[in-house]
Amino acid sequence: RIATIGGSAAPRAMIARLMDAGVDVRHAWGMTEMSPVGTVGGPPARWDSLDREEKLDLAGHQGRAAFGVELRTVDDEGRVLPRDGVTSGRLMVRGAWVMRRYFRAEEDSIDSGGWFDTGDIAILHPDGSVQLTDRAKDVIKSGGEWISSIDLENAAIGCPCVAEAAAIGVPHPKWDERPLLLIVPTPGIEPSAERVMEALRGKVAKWWLPDEILFVDALPHTATGKLSKKDLRDRYRDYRLPGT
Repeated sequence: RIATIGGSAAPRAMIARLMDAGVDVRHAWGMTEMSPVGTVGGPPARWDSLDREEKLDLAGHQGRAAFGVELRTVDDEGRVLPRDGVTSGRLMVRGAWVMRRYFRAEEDSIDSGGWFDTGDIAILHPDGSVQLTDRAKDVIKSGGEWISSIDLENAAIGCPCVAEAAAIGVPHPKWDERPLLLIVPTPGIEPSAERVMEALRGKVAKWWLPDEILFVDALPHTATGKLSKKDLRDRYRDYRLPGT
């Protein structure tokens, strides 16, 4: 009846399938450094008046801050960003049970204001909910702008021929980085780069579209089952995109 999702943001296609089956989908987010819960999702008071797409939008957010936890986003220069539902930045947290210092470290891990950098990139919405878009180390930096690897992957998963997807930034002579999308095909379905591109169009900004799509047999994972972007970046560090 209820599915609580943590670890990473669930693809919209997965949320839609669960919701259509009558399952109440909620995200929760936190870190060991936060002891560990940071946000918890749940339906707002206006839930019953929302249409299906609006419900999917909200179900994809990671929820609101738990009692005792403060959230804010900042840019690379540390300037506090607006909670406008559009602007993304580094997610900072503060609270009485947010970690001050790592074990045996010589310096605190919080700044002078008590804020801890989570390492996540997020959007804060006017209703108080947070939407995680990427890890700071995984975000693709193209032409001075950020492209969310998670949003690209989750949009690609909506294509029937995609069983698993990973997006990484690879070097580009003009834009610094451009997206490379790696796809594990769904068994029994003929993979098609054009079908994947069609699934992405309209779901992400046009300039986010990957410069190349590669089909692979498998993708590397960490011990906890997450995609190992570090291994992929190392593997494709010297990869040359078509036309470069």
